[in-house]
Amino acid sequence: MSASRLNLIVAVLVVVFLVISNSIYIVNERERAVLLKFGEVVDSDVEPGLHFKLPIVNDVKRFEARLMTLDARPQRYLTAEKKGLIVDSYVKWRVVNTGQYYTATGGDELEANRLLSSRADNGLRNKFGERTVREVVSGERDELMAEITKELNAIASEELGIEILDVRVKAVDLPPEVSSAVYSRMASEREREARELRSQGRELAEGIEADADRQKTIIEAEAYRKAQAIRGEGDASAAEIYAQAFNLDAEFYAFYRSMSAYRQAFANKDDMLVLEPDSEFFRFLKGSSPTN
Repeated sequence: MSASRLNLIVAVLVVVFLVISNSIYIVNERERAVLLKFGEVVDSDVEPGLHFKLPIVNDVKRFEARLMTLDARPQRYLTAEKKGLIVDSYVKWRVVNTGQYYTATGGDELEANRLLSSRADNGLRNKFGERTVREVVSGERDELMAEITKELNAIASEELGIEILDVRVKAVDLPPEVSSAVYSRMASEREREARELRSQGRELAEGIEADADRQKTIIEAEAYRKAQAIRGEGDASAAEIYAQAFNLDAEFYAFYRSMSAYRQAFANKDDMLVLEPDSEFFRFLKGSSPTN
C-alpha cells in the first residue's frame, strides 16, 4: 500500500471520528438543554441521556437544572413613612422552561441573575413602600415574603422561563446616616424609663420603710404593754406570797426581813449609817448578848 493511499485512509478515519464525536452529545440529570438548528430552537427541552445531532447544522446549549441562589446586593428602600431601610435579600430559583430561558437570557446565568435581580428589586421596593418599619421588621415580614415570591414567580415564569421558589430578607438595617440618631433616641428613652423605674422603686421603698417603722412601734408598744402586765402580775403574785409567808409566822418573817436588811446595809464597809440607838432598825440586835 502506497503512502498516499495510507494517508488518505487516515484522513478519512479522522474525519469520520470527528463527525461521530460531533454528532453525539449527552445530557446528564443535573442539566437542562435545548437543541438549536442554525441558532433557532428546534427542541426546547432535551431529555437527559444520549442524543444525536447534525454537525454544523445543530448545536446544543446546556443549563444548570439544580436550585440556584441569587444573592442580591443590599438595596435601600423607603417605607410607607418615607423612612429608608437597607435590605439584604436573596432569591432561590431554577430553570423550568429551557426554550424561553434561552431566548430571554441566551443561556447566560449572569444575564439571568441580572434580569431576575432587577425584577426582585422592583418587587421588594413596592412591597416595602406599602408597609411601615414595624410591619416589615416584625409582624408582616412572612406575609411580605410570600407576596413577593408569588408575584415575582409569575413575572419570571412568563418572561424568563424561571421558577421562583423563595424570596427571603436576610437583614434589615438603618442607613448609616440615621443609625446614630436612632440609637441616641433609643438610649434617651431607655434612660428615661430607667429614671421612672428608679423613682417608683424609691417611692415603694419609702412606703415599705414607713410601714416597717409603724409596725415596729406597734409591736414594741404591745410588747411593753404585755411586759408591764406580766410584771404587774408577778409583783402581785410576789406580794401575795409574801403576805402568805408573813401570816404563817409574822415574827420569823420580820426577823428574816431584818437580817436581809442588815446584810445589805453592812455589805460595804465604807458606808456610814447615822441612826438613834433605840432605832427600830436594831430591834433584833438589842436582845443579844455575847456568849461567855
